[in-house]
Amino acid sequence: MILPIVAYGSPILRKISHDIDANYPGLEKLLDDMWETLYNSNGVGLAAPQINKDIRLFLVDSEQIFENQEEDEKGEYLDEPGYKGVFINAHIKELGGNEWSYNEGCLSIPKIREDVIRKETVTLEFMDENFVQHTKTFIGITARVILHEYDHIEGKLFIDYIKPLKRTLMKRKLDDITKGKVRVDYRMLFPK
Repeated sequence: MILPIVAYGSPILRKISHDIDANYPGLEKLLDDMWETLYNSNGVGLAAPQINKDIRLFLVDSEQIFENQEEDEKGEYLDEPGYKGVFINAHIKELGGNEWSYNEGCLSIPKIREDVIRKETVTLEFMDENFVQHTKTFIGITARVILHEYDHIEGKLFIDYIKPLKRTLMKRKLDDITKGKVRVDYRMLFPK
């Protein structure tokens, strides 16, 4: 089932999410619905707060980025062919490498993209969909997608990294999103 994406301005997007255990009700169905929602909205990552759940859960599929690359972009990122997986109860252990800029967007903040500076590697401790514990280091574009989704479970948004002046200039667009004055080709849930 395709779930509505929570829009900017909804309080859940600013909440710090909590860990879950293997007995979380309906987890398998929730994961199936989240994957379906992700692909329906042409995203590469989706966090539980974006579907109105304050739990430490997100999905990433950076493989799509590599599958859809133009010829001149091939070989640009070291993490090819990308990574597809479920992250439950993720906690960052270490950030490393150089900082680099990339133009990010977010399903909860449609039609707004901005350059965001992030570290190039992240080491995470997390569980997969079978509650098997992992500690893995991710690099490149996959690390960026993971950090973007990780921010969601920490109550942060990519626009928090933007300079105040630029944020002021985009205030009207953000207000329009909050009011539901935005057209997208996926379901959205706007603040009341």
